[in-house]
Amino acid sequence: MAKVQSSNGKKRLSEAQEFEILKLVLDKFLWLGFVVMGWGMYLSLTAENVLEGVWHMIAGAVLLLLFLVIIVKEYEIVK
Repeated sequence: MAKVQSSNGKKRLSEAQEFEILKLVLDKFLWLGFVVMGWGMYLSLTAENVLEGVWHMIAGAVLLLLFLVIIVKEYEIVK
């Protein structure tokens, strides 16, 4: 797909290209949240204090929700 030329001379991405980049960025955020939650599960299963792992899992879920809100708001602004 070709880039669209804007009035100020800069090239802009098409909607399909923007969406592909959004998917790539979102994928990285999902992996980060999954790793934090996985670490929390590991800590829950191996540590004597299960609550420590649960806090890590909650932090991972909050991280995912935070990134979700940021990505959706940014995508709406750009669109």
